[in-house]
Amino acid sequence: MSFLAPAAFAALAIAIPILLLYMLRLRRRELLISSTFLWRQVVQDTEANTPWQRLRRNLLLFLQLLILLLLVLALARPFVTVPTISAGKIALLLDASASMTATDVEGAARFDAAIEQARQIVNNMNPRDRISLIRVADVAEPLTAYTDDKNELRRALDRLTVSHGAGDWDTALTLAAAGAAGAENFSIVMITDGGLGAAGGLPANIPQPIYAPIGASADNVAITALATRALAGQPPQLFAQVTNYGAEAAEISLVIRLDDVLRLSRSGTIPPRSQLPIPFEEPISEPFETLSAALTFDNDVNDFLALDNRAWTVRNEVNTRRVYYVSQTGNLFLEQALRSLPGVYTFRGNVENKRLPAEAFDLYVFDSWLPNTLPAGDMLLINPPNSTPLFTLGALLEATDEIAVTAAESPITAFVDLDEMSLLQARELNAPWAQPLIEAPEAAVLLAGEVNARQVAILPFDLRDSNLPLLIAYPVLMANLIDWFSPADIVALPDGLSVGDVLLVSPPLLADSLRITAPDGRVTELAADGERLAYTDTGQLGLYRLEVLQVGEVTQTQHFAVNLFATGESDIGPRPQADLKLGGGQAAVAADEQLGLREFWSLLALAALLLLVIEWVVYHRRLQAPTLLRAASSGARFPWRRLRSSSA
Repeated sequence: MSFLAPAAFAALAIAIPILLLYMLRLRRRELLISSTFLWRQVVQDTEANTPWQRLRRNLLLFLQLLILLLLVLALARPFVTVPTISAGKIALLLDASASMTATDVEGAARFDAAIEQARQIVNNMNPRDRISLIRVADVAEPLTAYTDDKNELRRALDRLTVSHGAGDWDTALTLAAAGAAGAENFSIVMITDGGLGAAGGLPANIPQPIYAPIGASADNVAITALATRALAGQPPQLFAQVTNYGAEAAEISLVIRLDDVLRLSRSGTIPPRSQLPIPFEEPISEPFETLSAALTFDNDVNDFLALDNRAWTVRNEVNTRRVYYVSQTGNLFLEQALRSLPGVYTFRGNVENKRLPAEAFDLYVFDSWLPNTLPAGDMLLINPPNSTPLFTLGALLEATDEIAVTAAESPITAFVDLDEMSLLQARELNAPWAQPLIEAPEAAVLLAGEVNARQVAILPFDLRDSNLPLLIAYPVLMANLIDWFSPADIVALPDGLSVGDVLLVSPPLLADSLRITAPDGRVTELAADGERLAYTDTGQLGLYRLEVLQVGEVTQTQHFAVNLFATGESDIGPRPQADLKLGGGQAAVAADEQLGLREFWSLLALAALLLLVIEWVVYHRRLQAPTLLRAASSGARFPWRRLRSSSA
């Protein structure tokens, strides 16, 4: 054993005044007696004696000297040398990804074992060592700057939590490598199970890390795919896939719940290191919003990672809006606009056939043409040639360039600027159920509304009689019209999200705010300002609920799922050193080649504190005046005291 501060032993000189205090005067106890007459001679003899007396055995003196010794030893900082992974300036990277929740390390989580190993590195630091702790989860997060303060590092380790996503090792190693600047002895230490993803593509100038492996087994069975698909108007089809990453075959059952209600299950045997696609031959005929899947196993199946035993998805239909389009004039501007809109599938009709097909469509677009009988669905009518039961045509209007948007709050006219629009001619149109959205001086040039449970918009002029198709406002207006007839989803997530992904939300134009409820019930509100919003708090696995609020009321609801579909996390087998190629080289395995220091001053200080309490108790017990009962008991327990008093 050696000492970091041997000069502290000079404090042992404090023992000298302690000893002198005990030798300087006799300690007396006050007693109640009947008279002091017989004691006067004793008092005179004592006053004549020297102030110094022979040092006698005293428990308080012994305790005080022992406390002093322990405190001096603590100040001297005794230590022993122990093997350690690294020394100098150290970037300590701690894996906090989903695979670290595996419970194959003596029944405990890998993350707990990694924390304990990091504590050992901190405890064995040399006085000149400096460590920066970096948490590697879905976001690489430096927790401390480079410091030699062990207490700060221990507090940071106490705050560490494991995540449910993949580790961002690219960013973490880049951050760690930045600490090498100006350091004579620098090293990167990774405490991980080796699931580094694509970190092997790092630049060659990054120092080769020291690899401290965690984990013992690869046994894990995971849901690696879950999705629903459906064509428009047809029930959705379900597809799932389960993967066995272990070395033994696994008997599994996959249980499916629709809106948290158990509906169906499938069982099967998965060979080792294999995938098992689980098709569901029959489409799901009953309505549902959310779908969840859970794995169950036989008792002899080892599955050390629980996070990937569940998965979620939402009802996902191909949002194709089927448009039946007929144009008397073959308007290329209109046809091109329809075909350029995403999610719009256009069917061109025959102008010679005034009868509509029996098959229903999502939207009917008629340009300078009308069928014998109007359909029961939504309609966009451009330059209608005649009156119908829904509206009445009037006289022709003169040319004008005074076109104005009169209903700016409508989603149809959002971001539509018609200051440069000019119109050669148009027709008056009377439709009591419709709201004028764009108007000329004498009549409306765009009307829209709902009549007989269908949405109808009318442009009472030929597009070729205006410069509207040449303006930037034209594609915006057409997109707004199509969305008004069939609103698009707030978020488009055909395959869901992974932990840490950013969700981009397109709020409806009239929305005041969005409310997102996480799987644990935590609520986040985002103000809708007309721009796309980014939601980043996707750190939990499960189903999220997104609600659109308008004037305090929920007007639209949509769910989305966050899953752990990550082979690098579900394949929990610890990676051998030879597989870790970082920056053009191979990671080194921690070999305990360097020496660190293990100090004991904290234990000595704690022992000194305990002795101080004992000394305080002993001192206060001696201050208590004896009573007749205590004196009698004392004489009964220690009879030699009575004999010595008599002999005196």
